[in-house]
Amino acid sequence: MLLLKLVLLPLLTKTEDTVCTLRDYPEVPVFSKDGDIIIGGLFSFYSTFTTKKPNFTIMPEPPKCKSIHFREFLLSQTMIFAIEEINNSTELLSNISLGYKIFDFCANIPHTIRSTMALINGEGDGLFSNLHCTKPSTVLSVVGQASSSSMIGMATTLGPFQIPVISHLATCACLSKRNEFPSFFRTIPSDYHQSRALAKLVKHFGWTWVGTIRSDDDYGNSGMATFIQTAEQEGICVEYAESFFRTYPKEKILQVVEVIRKSTAKVIIAFLAQLEMMALLQEVALHNITGVTWIGSESWITSRNLATERNFKTLGGVLGFAVVNVVIVASDNNVLKEFWETAFNCTLVAQDMSTNMRQCTGCEDLRATKNQYTDTSEMRFANNIYKAVYAVAHSLHHLFICRNENSSDINVCANKMTAQPWQVLHYLKRVNFTSKTGETVSFDENGDPVARYELVNWQLRDGTAEFVTVGYYDASLPEKHQFTMNNVKIVWTHNQDQVPTSFCSESCLPGTRKAIKKGRPVCCFDCIPCGEGEISNSIDCVKCPAEYWPNQQRDHCILKDKEFLSYEEIMGAFLMVLSLMGAGVTIGITFVFYCNRSTPIVKANNSELSFLLLFSLILSFLCSLTFIGRPSDWSCMLRHTAFGIVFVLCISCVLGKTIVVIMAFKATLPGNNVMKWFGPNQQRLCICIFTLIQVLICTLWLLLSPPFPNSNTAYYKEKIILECDIGSALAFYAVLGYIGFLSALCFILAFLARKLPDNFNEAKYITFSMLIFCAVWITFIPAYISSPGKYTVAVEIFAILASSYGLLFCIFAPKCFIILVMPEKNTKKYLMGKIP
Repeated sequence: MLLLKLVLLPLLTKTEDTVCTLRDYPEVPVFSKDGDIIIGGLFSFYSTFTTKKPNFTIMPEPPKCKSIHFREFLLSQTMIFAIEEINNSTELLSNISLGYKIFDFCANIPHTIRSTMALINGEGDGLFSNLHCTKPSTVLSVVGQASSSSMIGMATTLGPFQIPVISHLATCACLSKRNEFPSFFRTIPSDYHQSRALAKLVKHFGWTWVGTIRSDDDYGNSGMATFIQTAEQEGICVEYAESFFRTYPKEKILQVVEVIRKSTAKVIIAFLAQLEMMALLQEVALHNITGVTWIGSESWITSRNLATERNFKTLGGVLGFAVVNVVIVASDNNVLKEFWETAFNCTLVAQDMSTNMRQCTGCEDLRATKNQYTDTSEMRFANNIYKAVYAVAHSLHHLFICRNENSSDINVCANKMTAQPWQVLHYLKRVNFTSKTGETVSFDENGDPVARYELVNWQLRDGTAEFVTVGYYDASLPEKHQFTMNNVKIVWTHNQDQVPTSFCSESCLPGTRKAIKKGRPVCCFDCIPCGEGEISNSIDCVKCPAEYWPNQQRDHCILKDKEFLSYEEIMGAFLMVLSLMGAGVTIGITFVFYCNRSTPIVKANNSELSFLLLFSLILSFLCSLTFIGRPSDWSCMLRHTAFGIVFVLCISCVLGKTIVVIMAFKATLPGNNVMKWFGPNQQRLCICIFTLIQVLICTLWLLLSPPFPNSNTAYYKEKIILECDIGSALAFYAVLGYIGFLSALCFILAFLARKLPDNFNEAKYITFSMLIFCAVWITFIPAYISSPGKYTVAVEIFAILASSYGLLFCIFAPKCFIILVMPEKNTKKYLMGKIP
């Protein structure tokens, strides 16, 4: 510990005299230009690098970059173009010139940090001679950096210095954490929105079973995590989730290819960086894996290097979200030299016999060359660079004119000599302008722009894969309107016209429900039939409400058919005809009796009771009509009470006639004066008492628990029986029991009087009529109980009509026959038995 203090003490006490010394190879910008304000740029001009194994005897050499990246070269030129355009502008930063220093980070995170430090401190040998380490930054802002992982290192490095950095392609949602990256901005939407858009795209086409492949870095891991989370909410299952990085051993990529080959998912979400997709596509083509729908991320979906005719045959009509495309109206160093040699496959140096490359003439025409640099149809990422440079310019413009309406801090005003990075950061947070391409440029509290994407589809035209926009996604719109499709035909793999399918288990048919297979995702299931009265909503079975029943397809509930005995159906019409016919016949008999009321046969059978009985039979026939039709409150109360009262009136009349017959024969005995006790007044009183008892029972029934219409859903499951609930069962049985008591009494008396001497003994016919009456109502009871639905009502009507017809024909038919057919017998002598 003492030794450590002795070493550190001189270092801590001589900070004023400390100077910075360069301990490594200097970083030199690829492009640079002096100006009043310097803007830094960082691009990956090369896609790969090589390193030598250190021997620990000499200083290791820096990594050697190779494989020129046309897209990054184009982006750097876009930055230079935008800066030159601003310098030539009279409206923005007039009298102030912008310069730039553009470095290469060679697709390498350590190299990114080196280039970032060079942007802050400057570059070159001898730069730090006699200078203190506390010198200000040489740039006020940095533009560029495509890789999310590299950007995390860069933003972490620049954050403590409050130097704003604007990325055109770093999309990792993790960079939106303001507490970790306070000076980070981007002109490309966060992958949080792209991942959600991809999930909505998958759901839109009905795919529930997908595979996912991602770059094993911050870009792929963060984006895929959001996608899987959103996919689960949308009911989408992921069969496999593979990851790799381009520097991984080839065995890892082959392992991913094998997973694709064995999988059952026909849709793959490839959340990969462009270089990873290139490596994967090579192996996919070698293994001839086709018939799969590929969904790409914005990193590679519009890459001309990938969208070749050969790759189109392998991948087919790829779909994916890309940043919005625009049209932007449109330096001597080693990079330009390599660019020229790579673009035209020639060499600018003296012809080397060891190579077969031809000598460049210097007259090569870029317009005849097709690569990512010369392709101006896809300016999506270039537009992001263009907007980033203009965002910095507008921030500087506001800083120098001291536009600070929302703050009283005078320190946010400066000139070109005193401007500090933190001041640019202050105004960059508030920047809001419309670019020359018509887009509104602004940043939210996390440094992110409004998320807008185009859904592009690879379509082969004249041997070239074109990026056709078939839809849009705008996160600023309401949830239901964020994702829209154009009326543009989509090209699918193998030129299919129909949307391909991808599912673990086929959708359950109507009337069945899903049963998740044990240990499998929710998208893998068996289909089990729903129970009776249930419909399926594609997930589970739902029981229909009481008044509803599944339709034939069993996918929604419909109102049950309502059954009741109506006048329109055959059975109801037939019973109505029988009822009216009985009433008509009874009225006819009444008319015959009235016309012959003075004849002996009418007088001999107690004409007053006969007319009252006929009247009650008319009511009995008509009351059966109340049982037909849709039950209502009044019809339910009327049908049972009217039936009970009218039938008691009928039976009372028959009982009265029976008693009169018995009394009449008893009165013929010498010294018997019994008729004076059962004269006309007593007969009327007896009938009134019998009937009033039933009226009292019915009144109590209606007051305490009257009959009411009821929808019976228990007897039939597929239809509703509209019926009259009797209300009080005790009252109903009391009404029927009282009718049965009077009927039994009448039958017994008539049976006893059946053999009394007379040519026309009415007791015989009464006995026979009551026998029919009792037989009908005895058989009615089991039939009533066992008959379903409207047939219960039909049985009740039939019993009323049968018993009424029995009384009518048994008592009155013989009399009418004599009156109408054999009038010679309608005499007092014949009735007295004095004519043989």
